[in-house]
Amino acid sequence: MATQKDQYIAALDIGTSKVATLIAAIRPDGGSHIVGIGHQLCLGLDAGMVTCMDKTERAIRASVSQAERTFGQDIDQVYVSVSSAGLHSEPMGVDVELGGHPVEQADIDRVLAEARGSIDEGERMVLHAQPVCYSVDGAHSIANPLDMQGERLGVEVHVVTAETGPVRNLDTCVRRAHLGISQFIASPLALGYGCLSDDQRELGTAVVDMGAGVTNIAIFVRGMLVGCSTIAMGGSDITNDICRTLMTPRVHAERLKVLFGTAISAPADNGDMIDVMPMSNAEGTMPYRISKSQLASIIRERLTMIFGHVAERLNELGFRGPGARQIVLTGGGSQLPSIDHFASGLLGKSVLIGRPLALPGLPEAASAPGFTALVGMLNYAMKAPQDARYFDHRMEQDLPRGRFKRLKNWLIGTW
Repeated sequence: MATQKDQYIAALDIGTSKVATLIAAIRPDGGSHIVGIGHQLCLGLDAGMVTCMDKTERAIRASVSQAERTFGQDIDQVYVSVSSAGLHSEPMGVDVELGGHPVEQADIDRVLAEARGSIDEGERMVLHAQPVCYSVDGAHSIANPLDMQGERLGVEVHVVTAETGPVRNLDTCVRRAHLGISQFIASPLALGYGCLSDDQRELGTAVVDMGAGVTNIAIFVRGMLVGCSTIAMGGSDITNDICRTLMTPRVHAERLKVLFGTAISAPADNGDMIDVMPMSNAEGTMPYRISKSQLASIIRERLTMIFGHVAERLNELGFRGPGARQIVLTGGGSQLPSIDHFASGLLGKSVLIGRPLALPGLPEAASAPGFTALVGMLNYAMKAPQDARYFDHRMEQDLPRGRFKRLKNWLIGTW
C-alpha cells in the first residue's frame, strides 16, 4: 500500500483486445517497485485504432481503477502506447560547423536543435526523435562526441511518426477518463525495453510483437530503435479464420485456438479429434468433429500470411546480412505452441519467444508475452532516453543552418 508522498510512473497499454495498466512507485533512492496492475477486456478498438470511444473509455477507467485499488491512491498521469495509427520510422541526419575546437555541450545542444528544426512533421505526429549516434568529420558511430576535435559535428536521428487523427482519438479517450498524458510511446519502441537485454539491443535484434489486431516490428541496433513498422493483422485474424472456416461462433473459435491450436502439427494429430460447435441456435444442435491437424492447417494459412508480411517489412527496414540473425517473437499471439519454430522456418532466422523482463514486484499474471509492451513502456519511462525534441535550449536561437541529408541504407552500412 502506497502513501500519499509516493512518486509513481504509470503506463497504459491500449490494445485491440485489452487495456492494461501498470504502476511503479519510485523510491527515494531511485529504485522502483510495481505497486498496481489492472487489465480489462476492450471492445472499442480494431487493428489498434479506436472504433468506439465509449467502450474504450470504459475499458480505460476499469483498468486504471483496478490498478489504483492495489496502489492505494489515485493517479492522474499516464504514459500511453500507440500500436497502430500508421506508425512510420525514418532516419535523418544533420551536421553543424565546429570550427576546429573541441566539442562542447553547447555544440551538442546546437546540433540537436538543428535536428529538431529539420523534422518535417507535415500532417503526421512525431512521437520520438532519438539520437542514434554522432559523427565528427565523417567518423560515425560515436556515442558521446564531447571533447573530440573536428570541423563538423553531425547527429543521426531516428524519427517515429504516426497518423494524427487516430492518436488524437486515443488522446480523447484517455482524457475523458480524467487522466493526463505524460507522453505517447510507440509500441515498437517499448518492445525493446520490455523483453530485450542490453546486449540484444546493442548487437542488433528484431522484435516481432503479435497482438490481437496488430503485429508490430522493431529493430534495435547500438541500443537504439532504428526501424519500426506495423502490420494490421494479429491473433484475432486467426480466430476469425477458424470461425469462418468451421462455421462456429467466435467465442468457440477462440477456445479451439487456445486449447487445441498449434503452428506445427504432429502425425498423431491426424487421429486426435476435437468437437466443434456449429453456428446455430436450433434446439438440439449437436457438435461435429474435426482432427487437430485440420485446425492446425487453418492456423498455418494465416500465420504464413502474417510472417510473409513480416519478412517483407524486415527486408525493407534493412534487417538482412550477417548482423541480422536473431528475431524475438512476443505478444499474446506468440503463445501458440510451436510458433517460434514455424516462424524460424519462414523467416530463415533464429526466433526466440520473448517474455517481459523481471521488475521488482511484477506479478506472475503480467509475466506473459502479452504484457511485454506494457512492461517496456514502464522501463522506457524510467530510463527516459534522450529525445532531440527535448534538450537544453540555450543555443536554440539564431542557429546557423547545417547541411541536411537523408541517410539511405545507413543501417546496413553500420553493421
